[in-house]
Amino acid sequence: MCIIIRVVKLVLISCVPVVLTAQTITGTVWDSFSGERLTGAVVTAGNTSVLTNEQGRFVLENITLPVTLVTSITGYRTDTLQVTDNKMSLHIKMTSLSRQLDDVVVTGTMKAVSRTNSPVPVEVYTPQFFRRNPTPSIFDALQQVNGVRPQLNCNVCNTGDIHINGLEGPYTMVLIDGMPIVSSLSTVYGLSGIPNSLVERIEVVKGPASSLYGSEAIGGLINIITKNPAKAPLVSVDVMATSWQEYNVDAAAKYQPFKKTSALLGMNYFSFNKIYDKNGDNFTDVTLQNRISIFNKYQFERAGNRAAGIAIRYIYEDRWGGDVRWNKQFRGGDSLYGESIYTARWELIGNYQLPVREKIMFSYSYNNHRQRSAYGTHLYNALQQVAFGQLTWDKTIGRHDLLAGAVFRYTWYDDNTTATMDTITLQNRPDKTPLPGILLQDQIKLTGRQELLLGARWDHHPVHGHIFTPRAAWKYTLSPNDIIRVNAGTGFRVVNLFTEDHAALTGARAVVIRSTLKPERSYNANINYVKKIYTTNWWLTLDASVWYTYFTNRILPDYTTNVNQIIYDNLNGHAVSKGISLAAEFGFTNSLRGHIGSTFMDVKITNTDHDGNRQTSRQLLTERWSGTWSLSYTFRPLAINIDYTGNIYGPMLLPLLSPLDPRKPLSPVWSIQNIQFSKKLGASWEVYAGIKNLLNWTPAKGTPFLIARTNDPFDKHVQFDGNGQAIPTPDNPYGLTFDPNYVYAPNQGMRGFAGVRYTLTK
Repeated sequence: MCIIIRVVKLVLISCVPVVLTAQTITGTVWDSFSGERLTGAVVTAGNTSVLTNEQGRFVLENITLPVTLVTSITGYRTDTLQVTDNKMSLHIKMTSLSRQLDDVVVTGTMKAVSRTNSPVPVEVYTPQFFRRNPTPSIFDALQQVNGVRPQLNCNVCNTGDIHINGLEGPYTMVLIDGMPIVSSLSTVYGLSGIPNSLVERIEVVKGPASSLYGSEAIGGLINIITKNPAKAPLVSVDVMATSWQEYNVDAAAKYQPFKKTSALLGMNYFSFNKIYDKNGDNFTDVTLQNRISIFNKYQFERAGNRAAGIAIRYIYEDRWGGDVRWNKQFRGGDSLYGESIYTARWELIGNYQLPVREKIMFSYSYNNHRQRSAYGTHLYNALQQVAFGQLTWDKTIGRHDLLAGAVFRYTWYDDNTTATMDTITLQNRPDKTPLPGILLQDQIKLTGRQELLLGARWDHHPVHGHIFTPRAAWKYTLSPNDIIRVNAGTGFRVVNLFTEDHAALTGARAVVIRSTLKPERSYNANINYVKKIYTTNWWLTLDASVWYTYFTNRILPDYTTNVNQIIYDNLNGHAVSKGISLAAEFGFTNSLRGHIGSTFMDVKITNTDHDGNRQTSRQLLTERWSGTWSLSYTFRPLAINIDYTGNIYGPMLLPLLSPLDPRKPLSPVWSIQNIQFSKKLGASWEVYAGIKNLLNWTPAKGTPFLIARTNDPFDKHVQFDGNGQAIPTPDNPYGLTFDPNYVYAPNQGMRGFAGVRYTLTK
């Protein structure tokens, strides 16, 4: 009997594999945050391994179930999944370890290369990085980037710009998919309203890049790379609200309007219409605004896999700040003070690879920016149009990777100020500026470890003539995990104050230009070192940079000579920006990951006055040091993720109005810190909530007032001496005039936020 039982067991055991073999497992591998399909992922079941195809799909045949499925790809955490049946196709979501391991970047050399191989240091930030502290605009999101600070320029209308390593917004060029979208008038608004759902990554280059990108690239570049419609999720929606009654909706949808044409439509809407006056000065703490932006991108399939695409963006914004009793019937009047700005802007961006054997690309952009503003009783109405075309030839010959190009930019600008008035005939004369240029770049493979990049650009300005900007870069690979980069180059910028400096437009002061403004020129050198460390339990990327920039001319506002004026002149001397930045990105297998960065800098201006006295001073509104951090941890049993983000800034020199001004000449050390909890609900849904500004810090704390004389914004009761200086009186004991330019940080306290995201990938 025992023999019979054993025989039956053997038969059953031998039959089970027959039942369970010949099973087929199918599925798709995705990026868990961007929703993109991952090509080249290794999927292993037992002794069988396959790679995912271009659609991220895989097929495993003849697999015995149950089985442990292991999925891996460089830069992502290995995924382990227990498969017990094959009734449905699997959807495997991969979590990025560090998107900066070997990203493909284009900004540093205007060519697609891996970040490791780029001789120019390029920082890469993905939507995953910015989701740790969700914001309604890219302008706000950049506060998480080391050495980059969104700067508010007015306590009333809250317009701002982006500082990179201490240099103001006009020194930073902003691009979408490599095409310039921000110059002059649109510097303030170019980073608002770009739908976050369309962003694939943001590339940041610190330091002059005028040899490739021309004027406005003197301080650095921010290149916003949008998603490829063919690889984007079918639908993505992100809705967020705060306890201050701010509402933000971000949505995108992929569709196919024609055969061999894929398209991605995105929309962003932001609304804030609640008046807050927590510091009791009878003025709004935060500007009220309504903003809508629509972005539509088309990608075309062509023979030979040649590139062709076009994108259109439209943005409209209505914002105002000022007296809490103000409404639009007071716009432009002297009863109640308000600053009201209407902005309408649309952009066209595209590229087309010529149907020839050589790799020749034509890229183009056009933007039309219309602004209707009232700063108290001062009306500012302007229209700017910028057309840009670029033809580049990309060729590799032996060890030489060549790039040659011809560039043309045409700017048309008109406003209702003296900037566009003929001083002789007193007739309106729009400013028309053609700016042709050529560029040449050669990336030379010296040895297996060394690369040298040489580049130069020539531009011709109708007023300032020929402008030549060379640069050089050297990269030395000590090991696969140790890289040194040395860069040196020049930069230039043509200044137009009325189109880029909000302070020149405010109704509080008159603008004085002492002489014809010349182009700003700079010389820069920086050294960058990257160290990568990998172990079985953790990984670490260290990034350190040292830079030095020397300006032969800078155009800086003088707020102190006359409190009723902003005086601009060419610098009779020089300016220097120097510093060091340190950053560390890390991750552990226990789900802890983070990013910590710090920047130490010294920005000084040396000027010789009319009496021959040489003076060196710190630049206004520039911190000597700053730090940023983001720490994330995933509680795996609950599938809850926690993100703790923040930044801290050292003291800045602030603009005072008189020796009697009771406000502090230096800002305090200040920090904005945030916390967020998020949880995924299935494959498509995610909910999140948290608190912004945990310390409830605002610049109003510790100072008697932020805006001078909000009780008399039109200076009706201010008495002046013969030199135009305010005289102390019983009604005005400090001898001040109305002025909103004492601003260095957002005046918004603690607030809660909550939101939901939905992503449909098929």
